[in-house]
Amino acid sequence: MTEQLTVGVLGTGIMGAAMARNLARAGLAVRAWNRTRAKAEPLTVDGVTVTDTPAEAVRAVDVVLTMVYDGPAALDVMREAADALRPGVLWVQSTTAGVEALGELAAFARGHGLVFFDAPVLGTRRPAEEGQLTVLAAGPAEHRDAVSPVLDAVGSRTVWTGEDGAAGAATRLKLVANSWVIAATAAAGEVLALSEALDVDPRSFFELIAGGPLDMGYLRAKADLVLDGRLTPAQFGVATAAKDARLIVEAGRAGGVRLDVAAASAERLERAAAQGHAEEDMAAAYFASFDAKGLPLQ
Repeated sequence: MTEQLTVGVLGTGIMGAAMARNLARAGLAVRAWNRTRAKAEPLTVDGVTVTDTPAEAVRAVDVVLTMVYDGPAALDVMREAADALRPGVLWVQSTTAGVEALGELAAFARGHGLVFFDAPVLGTRRPAEEGQLTVLAAGPAEHRDAVSPVLDAVGSRTVWTGEDGAAGAATRLKLVANSWVIAATAAAGEVLALSEALDVDPRSFFELIAGGPLDMGYLRAKADLVLDGRLTPAQFGVATAAKDARLIVEAGRAGGVRLDVAAASAERLERAAAQGHAEEDMAAAYFASFDAKGLPLQ
């Protein structure tokens, strides 16, 4: 490896941009690429070199970090970068890809001699910006010291789930965690919608459960985004949450279990996206309880 660790970041959306910025602030040399270059340009202020192609971003780097929309997008961008990838490069794959797609990504890594780390993250915009993500990681123990400066820069905690990134232990744990996040968000939206339907002040519900076993900070945080009209900028977007919900349903089906709440949550999120809320915070699934004009369903 070079004296100064060099990282190529592919994907600078909500999470990727924050991760690239924190890598640069930690003293690493960072090159970044995004399909829409304008979204990556602000990173130059933090010393990140923005490139026109994925190949330029990964040429001669020590570590590649992918944070794009889904597994197929991660595979596509790595294929675009393939000619510039050196054998032995560490690949930190942080896209929430799902179990099936992860196998294809790991196969690409093997085919190009890359050291593969299955490394999705738990957290939203604010923790990402503050470098406080939880990294769920699986990868070879002999390379963990080399990759730790990257993981430490983007997160406050790394949870190691195994030594074989291709086995998908980290991705599977991420899907379990996201199933709870998505279910809790859907429940928060329905509490608000039912309160409106029954002419109940939702804050009286929060007073009722305050300090008890039913109280939950996450419920209050998501509800406040709706009640206060603070759905942008998104902490975790509706469209991305819908994608993750579908991955959870598919993973459950492959494992022989039916996940009704996840399936219903995916439908709610997709309905909200179709109503024009795709780029808003996932709490905007609340609007799926109403028609496209925000009126009660008939």
